[in-house]
Amino acid sequence: MTYAITQTCCNDATCVAVCPVNCIHPTPEERAFGSTEMLHIDPRSCIDCGACADACPVDAIFPVDRLKPAHREYAALNAAYYEEQTATPAPAAPAGAEREAVAAEPEREAVAGAPARSGPLFRQWEAPGFARTLPADFAPLRVAVVGTGPAGMYAAEDLLLHTDAQVTLVDRLPVAGGLIRYGVAPDHPATKKAGEAFARFHHHARVRMQLGLEVGKELSAEELAAHHDAVIYAVGAATDRRLGIPGEELPGSLSATGLVAWYNAHPDHAPDAVSLDAERVVVVGNGNVALDVARILVSDPDALAATDIAAHALDALRGRRVREVVLLGRRGPEEAAYTRTELLALHHLDGVDLLVDDHDPRTGAAIDAAGPLDKAGMLSGVPRTAVDWSLPPEPGRRIVFRFHSAPLAFTGDQAVTGIQVTGGTEIPAELVVRSIGHRGVAVPGLPFDEATGTVPHEAGRVRGRVNEYVVGWIKRGPSGGIGANRACAAETVTTLLADAVAGELPTPVGSAKEFARLARRRNRRLVDARGLAAIERAERESGKRDGRVRTKFATVPELVAAARRSRLRLPG
Repeated sequence: MTYAITQTCCNDATCVAVCPVNCIHPTPEERAFGSTEMLHIDPRSCIDCGACADACPVDAIFPVDRLKPAHREYAALNAAYYEEQTATPAPAAPAGAEREAVAAEPEREAVAGAPARSGPLFRQWEAPGFARTLPADFAPLRVAVVGTGPAGMYAAEDLLLHTDAQVTLVDRLPVAGGLIRYGVAPDHPATKKAGEAFARFHHHARVRMQLGLEVGKELSAEELAAHHDAVIYAVGAATDRRLGIPGEELPGSLSATGLVAWYNAHPDHAPDAVSLDAERVVVVGNGNVALDVARILVSDPDALAATDIAAHALDALRGRRVREVVLLGRRGPEEAAYTRTELLALHHLDGVDLLVDDHDPRTGAAIDAAGPLDKAGMLSGVPRTAVDWSLPPEPGRRIVFRFHSAPLAFTGDQAVTGIQVTGGTEIPAELVVRSIGHRGVAVPGLPFDEATGTVPHEAGRVRGRVNEYVVGWIKRGPSGGIGANRACAAETVTTLLADAVAGELPTPVGSAKEFARLARRRNRRLVDARGLAAIERAERESGKRDGRVRTKFATVPELVAAARRSRLRLPG
């Protein structure tokens, strides 16, 4: 019996570190690691020890013979990765002195199923290194981390596990979690478990929390840097990219960023900010967020009732008129931006039909020519027909894939009535969701690249600054899932510690206590670790009464009130 990695893989490579036979790839050292959809277990090498399943922070790894029906395809997906790698041509034979050195090495007995020493998956043993440490006699650093999502928490974890640093966690919202709390779809509870792994650091003895403090508004970047040895900004990509076409500002044109935040109870988005009165919704884009949006909009509300979806969003879904969601992609199915794992999830939606709009012969040709585990091939069993968009949506609920269609303009005078696409087609719709990517927002006081929506940096150090650093999407742009931030944070922390050892970090002008007093003067409603624990308890208790995992507070006053009303003794 072997194990397989499934849909909720977060790519943080914790499983790679514990595997005793190096059967999980790509590893962080391999080129494909930064772009792979998920990690894969080699069924030829797996020894069924289960160490990876125990270590996985999102419960994505299972024995193949215990996979649920909706996950059985993942056994083939894991195996297919290694078949593709085996087909990769072997490196050219060594020449000269290198050939002689290889020939002089003693022969080793081959291990059945293990990657060939000359193959693309072989990883030579290397002496362990400890780049992210400080000398034993080095004074503890005081580091502020701005942002409590995955990027910020990986950076904090790195500092706490490898050094004696004191960490101040700062967030503009009075609750921690960032993208895990407000960006992961509510029907992906396993992915949200990554937040539990981070939560153990909220109560760490060397951590102080200042939640509800906005840098650039209540406190300047200069003031924050002056009270710490270093500051790491992990503020993500909080807004959306724009289409830049006529009618984009009309009511009924909505960003996926805003819609996802709305159904996840983000305080920036009012409960009545979204109306689901449209029968047909067009989603421009076909990345994973677009598929998340489509799935939530047509899901059975009863199936979502036990999740942490916002109460107002659940009520809206119960009263919705939405029957059809159209996923609009510029390119063909073989180049779709979504991952195979998210596409598989749509195949298992109860009561929802899938359809491919066969308006362009290239679509069907790509699907027919693809292998069964390719993105296009996974649509081979989906009905295909040329949709007549002049007709209203058919009864029932369905998701329509329309490829080779670029948006040209929103139609409507006072509100959106449809969208014009290439080929002279207009698709009537009273709600159009723009899902073409996130974009970073400038932090007052830091340099900002308007073209990329990121902070310019060198290996994580903000360009032109001596003790300010970046990590996550504000550093590298909006690419990569939760686990991609682990390697990103490691690079930034390595740079920070190297600067510290080199004496490049200025001495803070204010103490930790002085900073705490300053923060309280600027905002008297700040939430600390005890207040955060109180919010967690109150949300879970409220959810338990309604048969839900939790009921999220959706406004800042509600969060602050919960933090003050039910303050708890910290765990342990």
